[in-house]
Amino acid sequence: MILAKVRDPRLITVRRGGLLTEEDHALLALWAADCASHVLHLFEQEVPGDTRPRDAILAARSWATGDIGTMQARAAGGHAMGAARTLQGASRFAAYAAGQAACVGHVPEHDLGAAAYAIKAVQAAEPNDPHARRAERDWQRAQVPEHLSALMVEDQARRNDICWSVFGD
Repeated sequence: MILAKVRDPRLITVRRGGLLTEEDHALLALWAADCASHVLHLFEQEVPGDTRPRDAILAARSWATGDIGTMQARAAGGHAMGAARTLQGASRFAAYAAGQAACVGHVPEHDLGAAAYAIKAVQAAEPNDPHARRAERDWQRAQVPEHLSALMVEDQARRNDICWSVFGD
């Protein structure tokens, strides 16, 4: 579970009583899609004919640009997570990252789920590289829109324990 019991109002959309603007919500979805895209090859190497994670990433991007609705993107996310269930290791985590990215339209905090699963995918792909996790985390942080960077780093610290401690130093 990647959602905290007490939610940060900065990561709840304005229309639901929080502080997150629709524009920033879309930017978080695009960032989550970037995180998932960065590790998608780990899934596609193992299951080249299964497009569900790629479709979920495209759905996240399409939701962010207003081309599809929340429920359509969320359904694509569920299909990507379905692709993960029979797998293990890096490919499984990469598919979960894609699924989480597609669900950001539904709940903005799924952005961190996409990032955390992407880091887990890299860790699983590079188990003997003690720097792989941190390198992926730092790459992700460099992709965050500048005005959301401090919020993202703070959210990573706040939810690090429930996200398998992948965001810590």
